[in-house]
Amino acid sequence: MAKRAVTFSLAVLGTGVFWALNLPLPFLFGPMSACLIAALAHAPMAGFGQISVAARTILGVAVGASITPALFAQLPKMAASILLVPFFILLIALVGVPFFRKVWGFDAKTAFYAAMPGGLQDMIIFGTEAGANPRTLSLIHGTRVLIIVTLAPIILTALYDANLTNPIGQPARDLPMHELALMVMAALVGWKGGERIGLFGASILGPMILTAALSLGDFIHSRPPREAVLAAQFFIGCGIGVQFVGVTWTELRRVVAAGVSYVVVLAILAAAFTAIVTSLGLGHPVEAFLAFAPGGQAEMTILAIVSGADLGFVITHHLTRIVLVIIGAPIAANLILRWTRSRE
Repeated sequence: MAKRAVTFSLAVLGTGVFWALNLPLPFLFGPMSACLIAALAHAPMAGFGQISVAARTILGVAVGASITPALFAQLPKMAASILLVPFFILLIALVGVPFFRKVWGFDAKTAFYAAMPGGLQDMIIFGTEAGANPRTLSLIHGTRVLIIVTLAPIILTALYDANLTNPIGQPARDLPMHELALMVMAALVGWKGGERIGLFGASILGPMILTAALSLGDFIHSRPPREAVLAAQFFIGCGIGVQFVGVTWTELRRVVAAGVSYVVVLAILAAAFTAIVTSLGLGHPVEAFLAFAPGGQAEMTILAIVSGADLGFVITHHLTRIVLVIIGAPIAANLILRWTRSRE
């Protein structure tokens, strides 16, 4: 309990500093920065467990509320860019596995699951079951999310002239009480029901599916209230920073450094696919960038909301990536590991 109190206090302090300095996304980057610095300084910290998971349900509801009949009408237009996602994943695997094996000396199983741009928790679980090093996977994917979430706003504003001040939602007092009640129901039932049936990413996908049904049924007409989205940003920011609690100098020098250098590789591939999508007229630059930026689904949802991007376009591509990685990981692992061994 004391460690969580330290985490919360530092996160509030970080939020206050970012707010006072008028820095972007203070409720996300403030807690993330403060917790990261404290984690690297070996402060006695701990994550918020189920509270952090519950915060992700808010983003699931936000995504579900954006799934409307108009989005389904747009799906045929998205088809061409969605078809690029499998090629994106394949290139990442073909480049990433040898990168971790030959450059950083990881074992074959750890290299594969470190290279895959799936959900952080899913890749750690799958990799551990396959015999990979769970601590290495945790740090690699934590570093990937941290760097991409940090750089993405800079790229959005500098290269795409995006404005990150889009309203994230109406105040709770302006929303109908029955819609707020339906959102809470969708968040809790979707999350726990999804876990019960073994749905991957249940904290986001479960609420998203239920809210989408309510949205399509004309029961919900807006995103979660502003206060809820800010709370989600706060706890997700904490979670990213706390991921580095207990990291050693050796891990910083080898594992975290490998994660940072791999982000450069991912950035080059993502930039190439963003250019293809925009040059072919398959999507607008901001949406294309966010759709192929290999960050966490929750973090990309936040950036899509604050940048005013088409949330349906962005999340459809991320869901496609994550589903393909999760379903195809065991099969692809055997094929790619066999290919890399044959070349050694």
